Amino acid sequence: MKSGRSVAGARATSSHTGALVAASDVTVDALFRQVGVVRTETLAELLDAAALFATQPLPAGPRVGIVTNAGGPAILCTDACEARGLVVPQLPESVRAALRAFLPAEASVANPVDMIASATPEQYARAITTLAASDAVDAIVAIFIPPLVTRVAEVARAIAAAARELPRRVPLIAVLMSEDRAQAVLAEARVPVYPYPEDAARALAHAAAHARWRARPEGTVPAFADVRTADASALVGSALREGRGWLDPREVAELLSCYGLSVAPYRIATAPETAGVAAAELGGDVALKAIAPGLVHKTEANAVRLGLAGPLATEAAARELAAGVARAGHQLEGYLVQRMIGPGVDMLVGMVHDPSFGPVVVCGSGGTAVELLKDVSVRVTPLTDRDAADMLRSLRTFPLLDGYRGRPKADVGALEGTILRIAALVEAHPEIAELDCNPVMVLAVGAVVVDARIRLEAVTPWPPMGALQR
Repeated sequence: MKSGRSVAGARATSSHTGALVAASDVTVDALFRQVGVVRTETLAELLDAAALFATQPLPAGPRVGIVTNAGGPAILCTDACEARGLVVPQLPESVRAALRAFLPAEASVANPVDMIASATPEQYARAITTLAASDAVDAIVAIFIPPLVTRVAEVARAIAAAARELPRRVPLIAVLMSEDRAQAVLAEARVPVYPYPEDAARALAHAAAHARWRARPEGTVPAFADVRTADASALVGSALREGRGWLDPREVAELLSCYGLSVAPYRIATAPETAGVAAAELGGDVALKAIAPGLVHKTEANAVRLGLAGPLATEAAARELAAGVARAGHQLEGYLVQRMIGPGVDMLVGMVHDPSFGPVVVCGSGGTAVELLKDVSVRVTPLTDRDAADMLRSLRTFPLLDGYRGRPKADVGALEGTILRIAALVEAHPEIAELDCNPVMVLAVGAVVVDARIRLEAVTPWPPMGALQR
């Protein structure tokens, strides 16, 4: 459990990626998910989960069998299980028949198995054993609420006896809704006890999620033979020596190209006339973007024009752009003239350097509405090929890449490669404090970075371990 969730949002950021990551402790969540740490919200939840992990095997799947003597708590447990990704399945007829053989006619054998208030300790033990012997469930929750006759200690002993003789290794946990919970009897049998059904469901959901994490393929961190690490280091070092934080567009394109990232063809122009010449050189429709210090979100300053056809249209747009940027309070330094790319899917791939965990890579839906949608996935470097694939497929907007409603499928493999190459770039060069590629246009074949920003910071070396210990 980690406290201080709001602290991560205190740091000011200057990019789309920074704004998405700084709003919460998503970095911590990302790190925990990657390395298999089970995160809990409260101390009570932490102790509940630890009791299960310390005493029971991990469930092989999400299916839960519930044995009870009262329908109400069983329904609460079912709802809590389903809400946390577990399943309470209908039992097959063979298992129902085995349960009917020793339960009263009024009992329900569907799952939850409601043995009604008259259930005896022996019936608890036989019901647990019957469920464990079948392949219908992956975990068992035994719920007991004291009726007028049956004593909690007797039921606890029956559950403990069943736990020692389970025909198959499945997690077995107990919910004893009584002040006398017979903890010692069940503790000796290594069966965790919970006061309420929701507590048991939450702990079991943590165990099932961790079992899924352990079963997933590890993946590999790719090694790219075509990267030019020395050239990238020289570029970064030169900019830092000059005292510059944000790289200019030429430097951004060059740094990305050092790691094999495809950037839309462009020219830099210093005046409207040369912008027109650049458009003629590039050919076809072009985009025009203002270059100005401190100009982060160009669309908000009306500093972008798209789909300009030919030199004359580009020159005229450049004159309009200059006036608009001046009204927005920015000093125009030039123009970026870029060949239009598409059609494709706009995505964002970026990075923020977290002071505690290092580079945090973000991918998600791109374009101008990126901070409104906040459809992002986050990981901490180094990234494996499996990480990149999982990041994309966890997005709500992934269907847009996969041929949603008849649209052509985008090159998901190329986007995964872009994520992994950016991860390799920021892992090798810790001076990169923020990196924002928005949008990355994912085409039917290939993925192209259309707009990018990179900010550098001098790296403060960690003190020696001896100094930390002192």
